[in-house]
Amino acid sequence: MFALIDRVPDHEPTAAKGWRVATLPERVYPGLVPADDTAPGHLLTGLTPDEWRVLDAFEDPVYELVRIDLLDGRHGWTYACATASDVGPDDWSAEAFEAEHLPAYVERCATWRRRHEANQQAS
Repeated sequence: MFALIDRVPDHEPTAAKGWRVATLPERVYPGLVPADDTAPGHLLTGLTPDEWRVLDAFEDPVYELVRIDLLDGRHGWTYACATASDVGPDDWSAEAFEAEHLPAYVERCATWRRRHEANQQAS
C-alpha cells in the first residue's frame, strides 16, 4: 500500500464467509472468489477519494469492485475476481508470497505508480 499511496491505511484483521483466496495462474498475487469457505483478510479504513482512484487504476482487469459481508456483521469493499476469471485450485499463501515475491512486487507497484503519476501530469 505504501508504494501505491504513500501510507498504510488503518486496517484490522477480518474475514468473509462464502469466499476463498485463490491462486491465479501465472500471477503472484491472489484472487478472491466465491466458495464454500471463509477468506481471511484486512479491512482498510480511511481511504481518501484520491487513494481509491489510484487503487482502482492499479487493479488488474481480472478484478471487479464488490461489496462483501464480513463475519462481524459489517461490510467492506473488495476487488474480487470477475466471474469468468481463471483461478487456480489452490489457496493463495500470504506467507509464501512474502517469502518469495514481496520485494519484487513492491518494486513493481512503485514502478507502476511512477508511470501512473507521469501519465496523470501529462494529461
